[in-house]
Amino acid sequence: MGGSTKLLLQRLIRRIPYQMLQTMLGKWAHLSNADLHSLNFTQPKWVLTEHLLALCEEKGLTVKHITELEMIYIIENPNQGMWHGFQLLDAEEDAPSIELTQFKEQFKANLTELISHVSIKIKKHTDEAIWIRVAWGDNFTKPNHLKPTYVVHHLQTPYVFVTGMTSKDKPLLNQALVLATRYGSMKDAHLSGRNLIAIRDLLTRQYQQVGLGPVPYGPYKNPNIENEQPENTENRLQMACEAFGDGTLPQLQKAVYKLETKFRDNSNKTLTGRKEPFRGVVEFSSTNLLESLRHCVSSGMASTPVTPLLSSITQKGRNYFVITDKGV
Repeated sequence: MGGSTKLLLQRLIRRIPYQMLQTMLGKWAHLSNADLHSLNFTQPKWVLTEHLLALCEEKGLTVKHITELEMIYIIENPNQGMWHGFQLLDAEEDAPSIELTQFKEQFKANLTELISHVSIKIKKHTDEAIWIRVAWGDNFTKPNHLKPTYVVHHLQTPYVFVTGMTSKDKPLLNQALVLATRYGSMKDAHLSGRNLIAIRDLLTRQYQQVGLGPVPYGPYKNPNIENEQPENTENRLQMACEAFGDGTLPQLQKAVYKLETKFRDNSNKTLTGRKEPFRGVVEFSSTNLLESLRHCVSSGMASTPVTPLLSSITQKGRNYFVITDKGV
């Protein structure tokens, strides 16, 4: 193994939690049962890493084999970075009939035509999702496997999820995806987060948003809040569920509102008289933002009816908004 291959394996092993390492290696096709038994998983991780490096070098494993292990880990543990949602537009007539083999051939052909040094690995997961790993180089340098881009796409759907993409590589990836999926273009869905499943469910509306009949969700019982207006409890609860859903909500971490509006305050003529818009950013963050917002409404901490600026997170599947004088 070369120095770059060793470095890639070292970083990957360091990244995988020790309690998962044996399971991940067991799913890797390049170590036999005898090889796994030769590794002592009770040793310090750095000692185990040295033994694993020696074993892989003895077997002559390459970057191709190491990236296979990385994909196994990332697919089973996708919440490793910031995922961004995109939507494909203007489907061609044959878009619904694209099969995996066609997609793989077209995507690889399109991307390698755009950039000479690029490494592409495509794998179909058990949930029918297509996982793509792209290591980028350029016309003069080899692909950098330490900073890959990951793409998730379900065939026959117009949604794509990407992590680890730079602004330099974005137009190349977009063009390759659009051509391979038989669509006309791809736009930013303005939805991002660390939980891939949450991003997917919000963008594709794959969760129970508004149920029928009695509302199953109940507000947190805080007597200091609930006793303020007990007669409005049921109404607040209903509005909270209509805005955010009545079941388990996708775990979204933040919502960002970028303000580009004219400053209006007669007492401050300096800012009010400016021609250019007043700019600012408001960000709501939580380990589970939608659950927090639903609780604020149902408990009376937030006013009702729920402002469209908040309910649009679930209704539009977005968590990034630009507010101007013309609207959102």
